[in-house]
Amino acid sequence: MATEITRPGKNSLIVDSPVMPAAGTVGFGDEYKNLVKFEKLGALVTSPVTYQPWQPATGTRVVPLDAGVLVHTGLPNPGLSATLDQYRALWDSLPMPVILHLVGTTVDHVRRAVERLDEEDAVDAIELGLNDDCSWQEAEQVVKAAANHTEKPLLVRLPLNDAYTLARAVDDAGAGAVVIAAPPRGTARDPNTGRLVSGRVYGPLVKPITLRVVGLLANRLDVPVIGAGGIHSQQDARDYLEAGARAVQVDSVTWVDPKLLEWIARDLGGLVLTRQAGALGDEWHPGIGITETKAREEAKRKAAGQKKIPPAGDKR
Repeated sequence: MATEITRPGKNSLIVDSPVMPAAGTVGFGDEYKNLVKFEKLGALVTSPVTYQPWQPATGTRVVPLDAGVLVHTGLPNPGLSATLDQYRALWDSLPMPVILHLVGTTVDHVRRAVERLDEEDAVDAIELGLNDDCSWQEAEQVVKAAANHTEKPLLVRLPLNDAYTLARAVDDAGAGAVVIAAPPRGTARDPNTGRLVSGRVYGPLVKPITLRVVGLLANRLDVPVIGAGGIHSQQDARDYLEAGARAVQVDSVTWVDPKLLEWIARDLGGLVLTRQAGALGDEWHPGIGITETKAREEAKRKAAGQKKIPPAGDKR
């Protein structure tokens, strides 16, 4: 089920499934390639990359919450050039588009980065992540710097708290799609150290808040909207599409059960509309993958039986 998730035109991005991982969820594609069938996803969104190298955050990185988790990483990465050198071959081999998530640090760094990415065949699109505290004027400047220096599809991920303020500005500045939204920021006490830690909040409770923003902005903007936040089931993802999102990005549930990312992609990609004959009731949802697994095992068993050599003295 092909879906155009950016503005129409020669530089639009068309995917086979409207489901992809959110930035920072599955790394750069190497860590989850044996856990998730990437060919079932619409695209791979990479971990955040900066023009220059960034070091990891010090101190507590993860704080458990009653209904989710707070994560503070500092967005460590080796910088754009080193990232491309390390993962170019892998991305070339993947069966779906690769969207590199570029952190929108400064106008100059964004311009240099997109000029470099425009020459990279292994990268099919760019997702520009805006700072949580940027003004609409700053957002407009950094998006224009990106849009004017690349022919690749440009997605812009908005911070949740300022999505209403920034959405129109990035739409007018040339964004090909807007992603709503980056995980909201929060503060929680680390139970081990007793210190307050700031970071991004992930979990099911993020969904109702983000879903409302997606529904409102999808009706106001000319640019396609991609929903992201708190998706932990197939129904969660379908709710975003019903609210007006063109596609969805799945985040923290992948850390809990990587297969759910694949099952959500199968569901929204139209891969659970039919079942194999004899599939059990509980194999319908989410289990078309389970049905396929059992079918493969049965095929192997039958193949092994056909190749079996009759014992000595067997007249068959």
